[in-house]
Amino acid sequence: MPKPAILFVDDEAIILDSLKAQCKKGLGNSYSYEMAQDAEEALDIIDELKADNVSILIVVSDWLMPGMKGDEFLIMVHKNFPEIVTILLTGQADKEAINRAYQEANLHKCLLKPWSEAELLETVKSGLAKL
Repeated sequence: MPKPAILFVDDEAIILDSLKAQCKKGLGNSYSYEMAQDAEEALDIIDELKADNVSILIVVSDWLMPGMKGDEFLIMVHKNFPEIVTILLTGQADKEAINRAYQEANLHKCLLKPWSEAELLETVKSGLAKL
């Protein structure tokens, strides 16, 4: 049986690498850690994982990305896959976007950049506890 997945979405590869490394260090090898550099790629990954019967537990998404903004992306994820826990990671989102994500994407939490490893792990673990 495939490992459940945690998906990170950010247009900066160094951020993705950091998120993956911190979660893998803190959560171990019980999960598959997937990465996408924009919302379109993330939606493709979600479709592929779902087709392979991989359970996607959490999506951690940046807000300011080329194409679709993170709040719009997380709203789309929530509408199509309401069981997925959504987390917004941003240094630039406006309050309206964050509030919209809480209301329409059932946002679990908004983390501000720069985040601390402890805050990231606490947020992901509390998101996993909701499942």
